[in-house]
Formats: sequence, C-alpha cells, structure tokens
Amino acid sequence: MVSLLAKTGSLETRYENIHKDLIDACRRGERNAQFKIYKLYYKAMFNTSLRIVNDTAEAEDIMQESFLDAFQRLDSYAGQGSFGSWLKRIVVNNSLDSLRRLKDTVSFEEEGLDLPDEHEDDHEADIQFQVQEVMKGIQQLPGEYRIIISLFLIEGYDHEEISGILNISNQLSRTRYSRARQKLLEILKDNKYKNVFIYN
Repeated sequence: MVSLLAKTGSLETRYENIHKDLIDACRRGERNAQFKIYKLYYKAMFNTSLRIVNDTAEAEDIMQESFLDAFQRLDSYAGQGSFGSWLKRIVVNNSLDSLRRLKDTVSFEEEGLDLPDEHEDDHEADIQFQVQEVMKGIQQLPGEYRIIISLFLIEGYDHEEISGILNISNQLSRTRYSRARQKLLEILKDNKYKNVFIYN
C-alpha cells in the first residue's frame, strides 16, 4: 500500500543538465543524439499524454509529434530547468490541443467558484490506497476532471502552473481539482476500493 504520488518537481531540478551533451548534439541535428533522447523520455511522455487524452493511439501520435516539436524548438530551451520538464510541457500542450480539436472535454471557461467544504473528507486523509487502483479510477473521470487530476497529482504542476496551462484562474483550478478529487473518491468507492488517500 502506498500513499498517492508525491510531487517530483524538486527531484527533477537536481538533474537539470544531466543530458546537456546530448541536447547540444541534438541542437546540431545529430540523429543519434536525438534517438538517445527519444529513448530516455518516450515512455514518460507517452504516459503523460495518455493520462490526458485517455486514448492509446492518440497518445502515441501526440508523443511522436511532441518530440518533433521539441527537436525543432531546441533553441528555445535555455537549460534553466530540466529538459524533461520542458519536454513534458510541450506534450501537455499538444495533448490539450488534441482534446480541444476532438471536443472531448468541456470548455475551460469560468464556472461557479464556490469551493466545497474541505472538511467534508477529513476522515479520508489517513486512508491508504494502491496507486494502480487510483490510476484506473482516474481513467474513468470525465475529460476536464481527468486533466486537472493528472496535471496536479501525477505531473506535479501546482495550481498557478495549471492556471497558465489551461488559461483559467487559479481559483478555478483549485475548484475544479476539488470537484475532480471528490468525483474520483466516488468512483473508487463505487468500485469497492474504500481505502483511499488522495493528495490535497
């Protein structure tokens, strides 16, 4: 049993330039270096896209497209953050663009901003659940909820970053996450998985 998905952003920053030589070679157009970068990151980037679009074939296409975008835009990567984070942002944006084209998700316009009572689920804070079962539950969420849960819980973005990615207010990001979290808890309970801890 594990608690769900501690954020990894701080870990990534320790290794900001670990692949600097490869990235520099990619900037020079060296195919071998591009292939090595692809091998290092393709699984993680595929999984990031899959969690957003919830379609294996579409996630594969987005992942491939994102690598092409990244190699063409390497001059815009200044090396101040990890390459993985920079690449992931491209994947996330391409995944969201795909959803918008397919109209698989609701508009990210402002909606009612009444925050749910955060104390309603206090009893759940000490409950544990296996990550694998939570991931299955996330796949059952409606598009807009799946996106916000994936970006916050799994990809490690905070609400300020999410508001920028989705072009919504910080408060709406928090509201939508709270609602998505509640919906996920309902799904897990309906699936008879009651021992759940989900990051607030």
